[in-house]
Amino acid sequence: MQLGTRWSVGDEAPSSLPQAVTDAVLEVEAELSEQGVDVADWKWTLTWLEGRPVVELDDDTVIEYDPAADEAIVTPGE
Repeated sequence: MQLGTRWSVGDEAPSSLPQAVTDAVLEVEAELSEQGVDVADWKWTLTWLEGRPVVELDDDTVIEYDPAADEAIVTPGE
């Protein structure tokens, strides 16, 4: 596993992410906004597992990348 980076909800995701993952991050953030969730102090954490990005939000939402299908798989948190 290779450590990536952290960024705040609402900030731009790292450019190293595949577009499918960046789109999933934006979708999760939009859903949280629509639900009125206070994410002011929440952060995303990016790590690389076997060369693939894994992005986790402070509420334990996880976004994984399937390169064969070029899609992001979102597992909701709490």
